[in-house]
Amino acid sequence: MTRRTTMAGQSCKFRVAGQAEVPAIASLVNRAYRPAPQEAGWTHEAHLVAGMRTDASHVAGLMTAPGSVVLVGLWLDQLAACVQVETRRHGSYIGMLAVDPAMQAKGLGTQMLQFAERYAGEVQGAARFVMTVVSHRQELVSFYLRRGYELTGRTQGFPSYAGVPKQPGLELVELAKQAKRPSDAGSADVPI
Repeated sequence: MTRRTTMAGQSCKFRVAGQAEVPAIASLVNRAYRPAPQEAGWTHEAHLVAGMRTDASHVAGLMTAPGSVVLVGLWLDQLAACVQVETRRHGSYIGMLAVDPAMQAKGLGTQMLQFAERYAGEVQGAARFVMTVVSHRQELVSFYLRRGYELTGRTQGFPSYAGVPKQPGLELVELAKQAKRPSDAGSADVPI
């Protein structure tokens, strides 16, 4: 499954990631979530969490786990975005959405999310999408609320593999969204 769009007059391509892209994906995720101050985009968690967000072995594991896939967004044939989509009992989990800090605030994150949702619905058969977000990242929670997600009221502790919290009480909040039925999607939604 691939999708092409344009952004700023340039071609964007969305597809399933290959194993050769694992190191670049891990680097992209770390730059997006924990950038150096001069590289920070509109949203990140470097002020909340220390250490790396992920590494190559974690990304490789996500790519080979049953029911899990990592999708990538390429701009000018360069890796610019990624997201993980995993089949779970009550729908598809969408996580690790990352956009290169230099490419943030241009619509690429929204397009990557839309492709993840289409993949989850059409390939994984999901009727519901679920994600978790660091509770202190209100700008990011708001981003997802504007895209139809709702807070479920469920929380969980911050995962130890994802870095060291700089603030006490850091947790993840869960958001969910019902998938559109094929009759609801219409041709205006992210074409495949």
